[in-house]
Amino acid sequence: MSTMSLAHTASSFAHLCSMRVFFCLLLCITLCASCPRLCQCTDHSGAMAVLCSSKHLEEIPKDIPKDAVFLKLDANKITQIPNNAFKHLHHLEELDLSRNAIQKIDTAAFRGMADGLRTLDLSNNLIQSIPKEALVKLNAKIRLANNPWHCACALQEVLWEVKLDPEAVNEITCQTSVREEYVGQPFVQVLDSGVNFCNIHQKTTDVAMFITMFGWLAMVITYVVYYVRHNQEDARKHLEYLKSLPSTQVPKETMSTVL
Repeated sequence: MSTMSLAHTASSFAHLCSMRVFFCLLLCITLCASCPRLCQCTDHSGAMAVLCSSKHLEEIPKDIPKDAVFLKLDANKITQIPNNAFKHLHHLEELDLSRNAIQKIDTAAFRGMADGLRTLDLSNNLIQSIPKEALVKLNAKIRLANNPWHCACALQEVLWEVKLDPEAVNEITCQTSVREEYVGQPFVQVLDSGVNFCNIHQKTTDVAMFITMFGWLAMVITYVVYYVRHNQEDARKHLEYLKSLPSTQVPKETMSTVL
């Protein structure tokens, strides 16, 4: 190979390397410019991954890139998932919210991400109850383990509707319950035994309604008895008054009417 050919090959290789470096720098600048503060945005097999684990975040970042596919917000101090928190993340497939301090999840917290989301991790938080409407439209596999759940009809309806991660389903335990004997037990096992918390709720409601109706009926009967007795007393006093009149003879018709 001639000296000129070698020089041309070396020049082409150097130009190719320069172009690669330029595109890498451009990609890095683009990712850094759109990445939330304290988070790291990387390319994961051609997909955007936003890594915000253990950053002491107290709320969901507002500037998460729209093309994010993987979002890790685990091990922070987030206490609430507000409505439409992820509405702009139409490409999101995995969302990790585990190991936070989440207590409240709004009804429309996950609106806008129903179709593509594959996994949602809400384990190891402080969630006692969650609106059914927040999860029912999701196709994702959901982890709800290790939360201080209140076992009642509302939670039962949630578990009936959502797609749970089978590996963590027995870790959904009752910290409190409408039935004291189920505290500390896996909620799914309690349901599998045939217990229906929604029937318990309905029976309690029926008893309350019966007591209320009985109270109203007792009030009506008491009023009717009082009214009849009061009228009888007035009639007796009126009859005695008519009898006491010295110069008036009471007609028999009047006497019979009063009696």
